[in-house]
Amino acid sequence: MGTFVTLTASDGFGLAAYRADPDGVPRAGLVVVQEIFGVNGHIRSVADRFAEHGYLAIAPALFDRVQRGVELGYTQADIEQGAAIARGKLDYQSVLLDVTAAASAARAAGKVGIVGYCWGGMLSAMAAVRLPGTVDAAVGYYGGGITTLLERRPEVPLMLHFGELDHAIPLSDVDKIRAAWPQAVVSVYEGAEHGFNCDQRASYNAASAAVALERTLAFFAEQL
Repeated sequence: MGTFVTLTASDGFGLAAYRADPDGVPRAGLVVVQEIFGVNGHIRSVADRFAEHGYLAIAPALFDRVQRGVELGYTQADIEQGAAIARGKLDYQSVLLDVTAAASAARAAGKVGIVGYCWGGMLSAMAAVRLPGTVDAAVGYYGGGITTLLERRPEVPLMLHFGELDHAIPLSDVDKIRAAWPQAVVSVYEGAEHGFNCDQRASYNAASAAVALERTLAFFAEQL
């Protein structure tokens, strides 16, 4: 359904992005933010699914400033490679410039939402705090590190999804998020692990993924 395009950030950097267009007039635009595995087949399928629901979906390749064309799987080696890029080689100021470039492209469809997974889930929450006006609503799935953002409140409507059994995000962190950001819609999925939305991982939980998608679509329909 989609195709790769080139975006240009405000500092002149050109990055790739996967763009999925809906049939007919889009209802709004969405920035789909990758996990630490790059804009791989799973993220492209997520963008395609949102396009099927009527959204112009753009997934920027946020690793391009370090290494172009990163598409990883889910082995331990892949996890280590992706984490080394996301957590050690990128600065968030540049990442947000690239997110903004994707949002600017998505703005052609009207209001813009952002939805991210894992590392991208944290970036979606960061965008809700730091990029009001660039994005109009945000959804994050199992975003680790959100507790580091709690000194400031989201400036746009925010929905967050977490797995009850997430090995990387304890429920005590979810409690901190709820206490600091009472305006956010926070859901915890019983029996779900980290990565429960990804049908290419052993932790995939079809029931939780379906409910989370239903809630996400309803949220975006209301906010965008």
